[in-house]
Amino acid sequence: MLKKLLAALAMSYAALSFAAVDVNTASAAELDSVKGIGPAMSTRIMDERKKAPFKDWPDLIARVKGVGGKNAAKFSTGGLTVNGSGYSGAPAAKAPSQPAPAAAKTAAPVAPVAGAKATAPTKP
Repeated sequence: MLKKLLAALAMSYAALSFAAVDVNTASAAELDSVKGIGPAMSTRIMDERKKAPFKDWPDLIARVKGVGGKNAAKFSTGGLTVNGSGYSGAPAAKAPSQPAPAAAKTAAPVAPVAGAKATAPTKP
């Protein structure tokens, strides 16, 4: 039973390994097979690849219009790799549109001075 389970696991792993599509060696049809990559995107990728192979994911993102952090993560999930590596960077978080309000300033309590006359606090 254990042998069958290990054999099935090994075959599943091998099948997943073959599903990977490396951006530097894939044909246009192989690129198109990755979810989210269509003919226009595969053409842009191949045009840039003709100039020089992609070094890593940041290089791919910088050189190919339409590939940002969000799409890189989606393409990597779909099986695309750059030199055998999947995309590990998280998409850049959007900056808040408004700055966070500043914390209210509170005055520190002041100790009474001996012999001083007590006065009512004033409102600012």
